[in-house]
Amino acid sequence: MKAEKKEKRVLVVDDERDMLILLKKVIAKKCGCTVQVAESGQAALDIAESWTPDVVLTDIKMPGMDGLEFLQRLHEFDQTVSSIIMTGYGTIEMAVQALKEGAYDFFEKPFENDKIVHAVDRAVERTQLLRENVQLHNLLVKHHKETGFVGRSKKLNQILDLLARLAPSKATVLIRGESGTGKELAARALHDMSNRADRRMITVNCPALPEQILESELFGYKKGAFTGADRDKDGLFLEANGSTILLDEIADIPVSIQTKLLRVLQEKEIQPLGQTRTYPVDVRVIASTNQNLEEKIERGEFREDLYYRLNVVSVVMPSLAEIPNDIPLLAQHFLELYCEEHGREELEFMPEALQCLLRRPWRGNIRELQNTINRAVLLCNGDLITPHDLMGDESEFSRESGGPMGTQTCFLHLPYKEAKEEVLSYFTRSYLANILTSNQGNVSAAARQGGMERQALQRLIRRFGVEAREYRP
Repeated sequence: MKAEKKEKRVLVVDDERDMLILLKKVIAKKCGCTVQVAESGQAALDIAESWTPDVVLTDIKMPGMDGLEFLQRLHEFDQTVSSIIMTGYGTIEMAVQALKEGAYDFFEKPFENDKIVHAVDRAVERTQLLRENVQLHNLLVKHHKETGFVGRSKKLNQILDLLARLAPSKATVLIRGESGTGKELAARALHDMSNRADRRMITVNCPALPEQILESELFGYKKGAFTGADRDKDGLFLEANGSTILLDEIADIPVSIQTKLLRVLQEKEIQPLGQTRTYPVDVRVIASTNQNLEEKIERGEFREDLYYRLNVVSVVMPSLAEIPNDIPLLAQHFLELYCEEHGREELEFMPEALQCLLRRPWRGNIRELQNTINRAVLLCNGDLITPHDLMGDESEFSRESGGPMGTQTCFLHLPYKEAKEEVLSYFTRSYLANILTSNQGNVSAAARQGGMERQALQRLIRRFGVEAREYRP
């Protein structure tokens, strides 16, 4: 899935007009960005407030407001913008201070145009990712508060609209869908939007109970009705009187109980075991199943008349493969949920990890995705969840995808150039994490182990958003 292309905006701030003209020409041509320029920090702030740039490229030493003060004021109203510092002789200490306060990168003048272009490209990607995360969070809060559902796909919105229209009625509803698609959540939303919401919804897991126990639990019994019945007991239908009952996985109900259930739906009354009288009940019945009821009817395993009584209105929950655009929203929702539960609020997804989630087949649907995120939060070593953290049982994933084991399976369906870039990016992040872990966050020692200059390693660390201090004891 490719995101919709957005205009990339860069603001260049420098008191030297020649430098502004040069940078505007280079960045616009080689980065494909829309570029605005400003000759002072105050002028740049005025532009940034109304124009919202993705990247700000600023000199440090300027008359009036210097680059450090400008960035501090910029980040007061936009914490997602990525800033790159340009420094001249004698301002390296100021540049280092700017990096500590949140600047993305810095360059000494004079610099090579290609390096600036590469840094701007990376900074734009960083800003867009940060802003997408903010948007995802806001959408999550809005949707979850309203319905308990997370997602904004057309199919999900159609389901929510149908549930809202069904909620005020007493009509029996059959909710169908694969395992893990949120059938129980749909039933709960239906109940919560109804005029029965002030009473507790009763949920019955039909396959979990043996036939005799299920019958007595549903309809109740009179003292002495069977061995061990030492008192009268109200059944779940009587308990749900005036409310809603969910018969989860109804396809597994034995035929003998199907007959009694049909009477409840037709006559609106129950007869407890061992009783000769019946009791009227006002219960809204919702049933769910992941099985093909039509096939079970043909095999004589499900009553056709009960099927038509249950299937007054059918709601079909979409599989995750049918709503791929909701995967990032769901993943972010589960990440926030389990970060809070496990005390790991600092965790975020690496961009490649989200791409991996989009390409992975989710045979267990939302439930499988939820379990995958829970496991990743528990086992992730750093502050970024990587594709490797999402693999789980790699041998099983390899069999499902038909590809080689490991994180490479996430990239196999991309065009060659994109796949190569993502694999290289993932490799570099993993490599940096490994050598920084080995050297307890000591950048000089890590550079020696990696056979590179300290400055070269620092550039890689900044480029890929790795924090060396997080690897220190």
